[in-house]
Amino acid sequence: MEKSISRQIAEFSIGLQYEDLPENVVYEVKRYLYDSIGCAYGASHTRDVSIIRDIYRDMAGKEEATVIGFGDKMPAVNATLVNALMVRALDFNDIYWKEDPSHPSDIIPAALAVGEMVNASMKSVITAIVLAYEFEQRLCEFAVPGVRERKWHHATLTQFVSPIVAGKLLGLDADQMVNAIGINGSHNHTIGCPTAGKLTMMKNTVDPMAVQTGVFAALMAKQGYSGTEAVFEGKEGFMDVYGPDWDLDKLLGGLGESFKILECSMKAFPTEALTHTHLSCVLKLVTENNISYDQIDEVRVTSIARACDILFDPHKYRPESRETADHSLPYCIAACLVDHKITTQSFSDEKLKDERIWAVIDKIKGEASVEFEEMFPAKQPSRVVIRTTDGREFSEYLEYPKGDPREPMTLEDLDNKFNALSTKLMSAEAQQQKKEIIFTAEQYSARDFMKSLIV
Repeated sequence: MEKSISRQIAEFSIGLQYEDLPENVVYEVKRYLYDSIGCAYGASHTRDVSIIRDIYRDMAGKEEATVIGFGDKMPAVNATLVNALMVRALDFNDIYWKEDPSHPSDIIPAALAVGEMVNASMKSVITAIVLAYEFEQRLCEFAVPGVRERKWHHATLTQFVSPIVAGKLLGLDADQMVNAIGINGSHNHTIGCPTAGKLTMMKNTVDPMAVQTGVFAALMAKQGYSGTEAVFEGKEGFMDVYGPDWDLDKLLGGLGESFKILECSMKAFPTEALTHTHLSCVLKLVTENNISYDQIDEVRVTSIARACDILFDPHKYRPESRETADHSLPYCIAACLVDHKITTQSFSDEKLKDERIWAVIDKIKGEASVEFEEMFPAKQPSRVVIRTTDGREFSEYLEYPKGDPREPMTLEDLDNKFNALSTKLMSAEAQQQKKEIIFTAEQYSARDFMKSLIV
């Protein structure tokens, strides 16, 4: 009898050891740790993080895991949600987009929290993080077309991965791991509305919630709780409910031959991933040609159809919150035209009231291209044409943004990003110390590592 999908995943995950990981894969984990922890520092004082953190501080509970930066100790399940939300809240962490989009680093806090709870080595945590990227990215290619095209959110994929990461560090056996996947895969199917239309705090919270419940599912399984083994392929399972059209080889083929983390992308801008190539085009045009916002007659952006649908819908022309603004291509381009840059401050309450942005935003138009759609996701093409009031016209075409594996963020880029995100929390000396600890993480226990992140 052929093994179930979840059992094949479980057996590979249990068998993977730190010693199996190539040096470049370990180094890439450290790069994503550095990037993600920087994002967490940058989001530490956002309102959504403060709300969730305050709720859990009031609840109190067993001191098992540390909240990044703050140093609060709370149950690992709770710390997972706070830390995952911190990583995610600015929409600045990593991105992988094939048939589906996702942010694998959302799952890193599950590895950190459970690793700290059981006092695992950071070598074990690094191995669990590799599994997070491996199966999150594979699931992004499993459905053809992806679940996002079927109007579901990518947290629907994360629900299957987070219990693997937690279960690896809890030392689950194959049966327990299968149960953990089945438990979490039975109740986290997330509708697409958090990223459609007018956005709320839930845009950045649904995936961390699927990470949190994965930790709880792994704890349940460790205590003997059972879950559906055929959660993928069984009657009324994932594939039956969401189907048809699945590429099973993309999910299970060639496990261990190479590692998907090497194919993931980082973000150079704190915005929705499909904005990035367009923003790169706009920034190149306005900086090289010294174009000011008050010279703009029209900006025409040619994109793939799904980008137009997500990023140019009517709500995106009058965003009232940071969550909607960073998913609004008209707003992001308008901010670029005004400031010649995009940073986390581009979405502050003060910037959302900047009259210069509203003076130019309606001059920005989007148009879908069938040709571009056929190029996606192998490429993320953008053509931007800026026409000025004096009749001049400037055009730029790019096929992928900074941070893509074909044009990766350099260590200097990561330093600049980390330091900008954490500058209000620590000195330059402290920033350098944290970088050194992250890039020598394998030398530490998870508890010592987490303690070192307190500011």
